[in-house]
Amino acid sequence: MRSRPFPDPVGMARLTLLDAVLTGLGAFNKGGGMRPDGEETAAPAGTGRQPYSAGVQVAALIGFLVASLVVAALGGLASAANVTGWYATADKAPWSPPNGVFGPVWTVLYTAMAVAAWLVWRKRTNRTRPAMTVYVLQLVLNLAWTPAFFALYPALGTAALWLGLAIILALIAAVAFTVLYFGPISRTAGLLLLPYISWLVFAASLNWWAAAHN
Repeated sequence: MRSRPFPDPVGMARLTLLDAVLTGLGAFNKGGGMRPDGEETAAPAGTGRQPYSAGVQVAALIGFLVASLVVAALGGLASAANVTGWYATADKAPWSPPNGVFGPVWTVLYTAMAVAAWLVWRKRTNRTRPAMTVYVLQLVLNLAWTPAFFALYPALGTAALWLGLAIILALIAAVAFTVLYFGPISRTAGLLLLPYISWLVFAASLNWWAAAHN
């Protein structure tokens, strides 16, 4: 009589574990989790959310662009009179670029911000709402910085510049959190914000110099 081989408990456990992992991954992908490229899929099954129509998406993109341009325009109104006023004779950082550089740079950054927000909004995942909340927070801080730095200086003096520095540091933190929230939903959206946060760090260095030397 031939002896029957004993079962291999370790091998069976490995096969069971592998099967469970593969089954779980399959269910996760069907439910709308992370794609292989690291980007979260839209409208998870069972949430009742349908993709937005093309018309709604186009209208939303225009809305995000307009919102960014409104923030930019309000900031421009707060700084217009002061750039040629007290700021023209202020002690600026040696690495400060010409005033003509700021407008084009901010235009590109505001456009990238709007597109990034739109990419996240259109996904309609469970993470979209908190991501958009953080985005709106950084937009408010962005709007607050220009009046604090430029418009309040004639009334508050150096205190306004230190207030501006506090706001822009909070803005940098908010944008960093926005990148962390956007990245898992849309990698492209997260990448679009990296030039923005880099420019904010540069702007913070200019703000610090102005506060310390004026």
